[in-house]
Amino acid sequence: MGQPGLVAVDWGTSSLRGALLDEAGKVLAEKSAPLGILNVPKGDFAGTFAAQFADWMAPGRLCLISGMAGSRQGWQEAPYAPCPAGLDELARRLHWIEPDRIALVPGLSVEQGGVPDVMRGEEVQIFGALALANVKDALFVLPGTHSKWATVSDGKVTGFRTFMTGEVYGLLTRHSILARTTEADAPLDEIKFLEGVRRAGDKGGLLHGAFGARALALFERLSPPQSASYLSGLLIGEELRAQTLGREVVLIGAPALTQRYALALKQAGITTRSFGAEATWAGLRALRAAMGDTA
Repeated sequence: MGQPGLVAVDWGTSSLRGALLDEAGKVLAEKSAPLGILNVPKGDFAGTFAAQFADWMAPGRLCLISGMAGSRQGWQEAPYAPCPAGLDELARRLHWIEPDRIALVPGLSVEQGGVPDVMRGEEVQIFGALALANVKDALFVLPGTHSKWATVSDGKVTGFRTFMTGEVYGLLTRHSILARTTEADAPLDEIKFLEGVRRAGDKGGLLHGAFGARALALFERLSPPQSASYLSGLLIGEELRAQTLGREVVLIGAPALTQRYALALKQAGITTRSFGAEATWAGLRALRAAMGDTA
């Protein structure tokens, strides 16, 4: 390559992904494996890392690792950086596995109303999307098992809130009475999904609305595939009810999820733009740049 470049790694709960970047941030190669922190053989993080990335770790090349590898259940704990925080704060709080060679990104924390909230990995995606979109101020949504809504001002994450939307959907469709009338993995039905989003605004609230999905199925007004989209709309609509929305929202995540949020936000008159896996690599590249000559 001629230059050291960067090994960018996203080590989550269920998966391990990596990209080899050149000095300009171009992705030269990618790898992935079902070796999230809960699946590391015998807890051997160093050995698992070496098996996956030793061939990329040329002399003088830095590796930055984001995600749950920095949690208490991960390789080593990287204490959270409190908000407001930007790339400079992350760079100062990197947790070094090997000095000047392998570092864990710390994640972010915030406290609102006496209750703390945390993220690991999403902060890197946010800073990557900021770089890709060439903006310094935005409202971000990162859908998933635990969806994040984050506010960024002047390049710093000033606050965020987490919603257990994906996890609650899984519980309701697999372990509640709704499991009998819902095809959890059915393709999206946009009409029924948006119907659920609208229903989330009713006075009865989410708990009443969720039982309504059961009753609609009993009266054959929702088929099992339709019920999945309707319930998804109810849950995402509940998220939207808790937000103060502006004119645009930036979505980061898998297309199957960002599509749903884009539909719900469009119904509310909000424009969106979306980024995928490229946001992680762009974020780690931006963090490397923020480190300057400290690495």
